[in-house]
Amino acid sequence: MTATSIERLNGHDRGFDPVALAEAEAIRTRAAAEAEAARIKAAEEARKQKIANDKAEDRAREEQAARAARIAKLNREREEQERAAREADEKAAAQEQAEEAKAAEIAAAEEQWRQYALRFYAVCSIVALPVQIAAFYNPNALWLMAAPLMLEGGAWVVLKGAKAAAADHRPHWHYRLIAWVLAFIAAAINLWHGLHAFDPATAIGTAFASIAGPGVYDLHEHGQIRKRDGALTRKQRKAQAKAERAEAARKAAEEKRRAVEKEAAERAAAEVAEKLAQARAKEFPKVWQHALRLAAALGETTVTEAVWKRAHRDVEGADPSESAEIIRLRNAAEARVEAARQKRPVNRSSQQVTSQVPGVKKPRVYNPPARRGVRTKGDVKYAPAARRQAAITAKQTAAKKEAQ
Repeated sequence: MTATSIERLNGHDRGFDPVALAEAEAIRTRAAAEAEAARIKAAEEARKQKIANDKAEDRAREEQAARAARIAKLNREREEQERAAREADEKAAAQEQAEEAKAAEIAAAEEQWRQYALRFYAVCSIVALPVQIAAFYNPNALWLMAAPLMLEGGAWVVLKGAKAAAADHRPHWHYRLIAWVLAFIAAAINLWHGLHAFDPATAIGTAFASIAGPGVYDLHEHGQIRKRDGALTRKQRKAQAKAERAEAARKAAEEKRRAVEKEAAERAAAEVAEKLAQARAKEFPKVWQHALRLAAALGETTVTEAVWKRAHRDVEGADPSESAEIIRLRNAAEARVEAARQKRPVNRSSQQVTSQVPGVKKPRVYNPPARRGVRTKGDVKYAPAARRQAAITAKQTAAKKEAQ
């Protein structure tokens, strides 16, 4: 609508109809209202869009913050795992170093102990040999002066043979026995000659040297053999014996407890069996008497479950969970349930069914057909329950004939 038309509608055109002016005013008002509604709607849409944008932005910031938190958590966990792995490696390395240091210390101590034993053996041999050589000195048989070397050297050689046997896991006790015999022979010679040719101190000292040298070296080798064979110390043997005694006591207590539990279980089972036998004898006297006779005939001392099942089948004609009375009760209950489902009284259906069951005596009521001598389908009306019962009876009769 043009401005001229609006001015005309506002009354500038004095010949315009007031009705048209009112219509124009209504149109203008409606247009203004629609414009205002469009503006409000646009503002509302803009507000909703702004809210949606703000929510999306907040959600994006939250997701970004959560993602950053997850990444930081994963980084912390990875760092903790790496730190734990480093600490474990460092601890293992430190422990390995400590074990290596301990092993090196033990090896050094063992080597030092071996060196001291060898040196002590050599010193003892130097002390003991002169008296032995003097004992074997003979100007006419100088070769006898080699006998002390044979005794001391023989003990040394035999001890080395004992070491080789131990390393090869062969018996070594006889080597050590021979070494000790040779050492005592040398000590006896030193003691005898020392007392006769020298003084008691020289005799005792040289005799002790003849025994001490091989003895100390044999002590070293004995320790090595026990270490190689894994022999236990006295303290370890006492602890092992104590543990074995505790284990034996525990096993004895466990066996005693099991025996008591077994006896209690057997006693409880006997009581339950006695109660069951009394209940069976009270509730089923005929079956129980037959079961006792059957058990005696089969060589059983008690009425077992197999004997009871067979006796019940012999007397009642069914398994222990079935009997003629139970079957009748079940059939009657099923009939009552069927009557309740059909919403009919039990007695009425029974009367209607009874009239259709063969063999039931009932006064005959003559009901002639519509046409004399001619029967038509449907001229006799049966109740629904009677028809169902007749069908059931026919099926049972057919089943019995097939079974026969």
